[in-house]
Amino acid sequence: MAGARDVSIYRSPRVQEMYLFVARDHELDLAELLPAGLLERFGDPVFSFNMALSPQRVLMQADAAAVLAAIAEQGFYLQMPPASTLTDA
Repeated sequence: MAGARDVSIYRSPRVQEMYLFVARDHELDLAELLPAGLLERFGDPVFSFNMALSPQRVLMQADAAAVLAAIAEQGFYLQMPPASTLTDA
């Protein structure tokens, strides 16, 4: 299980309620970190906020331990909009 770390959260300017979580030390090289197709769909990431994330922290739409694991494995976590938002669009 991944430990606690400081993360930066970005929102998509193209898709409502789509967020990107990255380690704070990777916030400056997002274009290199993300696959080109994801970056194209997501749009230019808009900074939302920084936070200390631990596996025990409660997040609205994601499991904090899964977010931390994804950041440790692939460098980022993509939070998709709720299914109801996608089908209503």
